[in-house]
Amino acid sequence: MRRLLALFVSLSGLTLAQTVIPFWHTVDPPGQGVLESLVAEFNAKQKDYRVESRYVGDLREGGIKLLAALRAGGAPALYYAEVSFVSRGVKEGLALPLDAYLGNLPDDFYPNLLETSRYAGKTYALPVELHVPVLFYNADQFAARGITVPKTWDEVAAAAQKLTTRAAKGYIVSSDIYSFNAVVMSRGGSLIGPDGKPNFTDPKVVASLQFLQNLVQKGWAQSRNIAEAQFAAADFVRTKAFMVVAPVTQWPILEARVPIPFKLGVAPMPRTSDGKVPLAGGTLMVLRGASDAQIRGAVAFWRFMMEPANIARYVQATYALPMRKAALPLLGAFYKADPRRQVAISQLEYAVRWISDPEATVWYDALEQSLEKALKGGMDAKAALEEAQKKALNIER
Repeated sequence: MRRLLALFVSLSGLTLAQTVIPFWHTVDPPGQGVLESLVAEFNAKQKDYRVESRYVGDLREGGIKLLAALRAGGAPALYYAEVSFVSRGVKEGLALPLDAYLGNLPDDFYPNLLETSRYAGKTYALPVELHVPVLFYNADQFAARGITVPKTWDEVAAAAQKLTTRAAKGYIVSSDIYSFNAVVMSRGGSLIGPDGKPNFTDPKVVASLQFLQNLVQKGWAQSRNIAEAQFAAADFVRTKAFMVVAPVTQWPILEARVPIPFKLGVAPMPRTSDGKVPLAGGTLMVLRGASDAQIRGAVAFWRFMMEPANIARYVQATYALPMRKAALPLLGAFYKADPRRQVAISQLEYAVRWISDPEATVWYDALEQSLEKALKGGMDAKAALEEAQKKALNIER
């Protein structure tokens, strides 16, 4: 009896010693299933930590709930944050520095992927699901018209003109900040200047909007704003438009929702010789108030996620980029089964973080409003960006 009592006390002590890590995430299917499985497997394979995951809606919904929780004192220790939120988290004093906990990392991480979680020379988040945009196109229509897949934006314009009919447009222009920024970066520009401030009136930024506006005004492109994102997808699937730039991770989501009635073409982002490809996606951010044990547990969970086999599972579900080179042999059959899946990783050498201004989450709405004025309302592109620049700078003050 005494032995059983001693065993019970011992087991109770182990349970009490386990560190619980509340984890809020914004991952939708198909990544959600893999993430939840990894949480369960991590909890089962060790006894020091228990990650308690909770889905809190999409990125915007999650942000609202996190803000409310921070004000009320109920924020989680671990939060799934978009890359663009890392710098904001640092500025607001939300994100804890993690370098002291990251010793002995494998040396096969892609450096530019790890860089997405750093700010001012320190690591404040742990990247888990990063992606790049690609050019989706209707391969049947391209073949019927003898059009070569465009590699430059001038070629995109020429293809859009050839593809446009009375019933369909050649291209879909999206006026959300991510899509516009992708075009700007691919043309060698940047929404953020060397001083870290909004750079909307830079000639390359202005030229990018003028280019898109020209496509719309000539009738070769359909303009959609962020509220019309679902209609943009419908336009493409229903052959009302034949080209669109979107994150590669939209591919498995699209195919899971509706049958695509044509051969889907997937190509690298068109770009200039000095153009870059934007890296966006999710990171694990440890929030202020987390204990030392919770920080160690969060890093241990991330290390588990970064095991090659687990990276491969995540890539196969989401088509995201593999974080480590060691995962590539495990993805050989996946890429061989459909070579289009390699388009994302083929752009890796040109990929950099899509935005790092801490104020971007505050001023992006002003920029999107001005983009819509130019693309839907016909406002002069330069004047629209000057308006957005003025608003953004006033916010940053």
